[in-house]
Amino acid sequence: MSTATAAHGAAVEPAESPLTPESWGKLGMWIFLAGDAVGFGTLLAGYGAMRATSADWPNPYDVLGINLTALMTFLLICSSVTMVKALEWLSRGNKDKAKMFLAFTALGGAIFVSLQAYEWTHLIHRGLHINGNPWGASLFGTSFFLVTGFHGLHVTAGVIYLLATIGVVSRRPDPMASYNFVEITGLYWHFVDLVWIMVFTFMYLL
Repeated sequence: MSTATAAHGAAVEPAESPLTPESWGKLGMWIFLAGDAVGFGTLLAGYGAMRATSADWPNPYDVLGINLTALMTFLLICSSVTMVKALEWLSRGNKDKAKMFLAFTALGGAIFVSLQAYEWTHLIHRGLHINGNPWGASLFGTSFFLVTGFHGLHVTAGVIYLLATIGVVSRRPDPMASYNFVEITGLYWHFVDLVWIMVFTFMYLL
């Protein structure tokens, strides 16, 4: 039966789930991000433990430098701003402006990954490898490539996600029909940006 009978015999409609398809999507993304946060937290905690117990851990500031990575950080921060602007224009019903800012966000991520590839190439030529380096503890190279590479994969996936999001916005005639999808994309992108700030702080500045 589709109805439940109350104590006095009155038919009562079953309570509907408070979760809509839109909120299910957001919940799914939050669960994914929570698990991902644990992964990044474990990597950074491991990095901190190795650094604290190593007698010859090189100074990251001297080996890595921060000029290029400061620029990379600035790009990701700007890309978070353009992500917010994309949602703002979509809420106003302007799909073209929304897609433009989504494209700017994807471009910022693509430039970030390109600069990271340049940084890796430069450091490898100087002698930094995943199994050693000329400045001290071999685990310095291991942790650097593992953590920054893991984040770089997230940025690359985010760029692909953003391009797919632009396609979704283009196909749906009603701008608000894709708002929830773009909002979920924004949750992922802001998470990636926030994690990079933590990586930059722990691995380049401290």
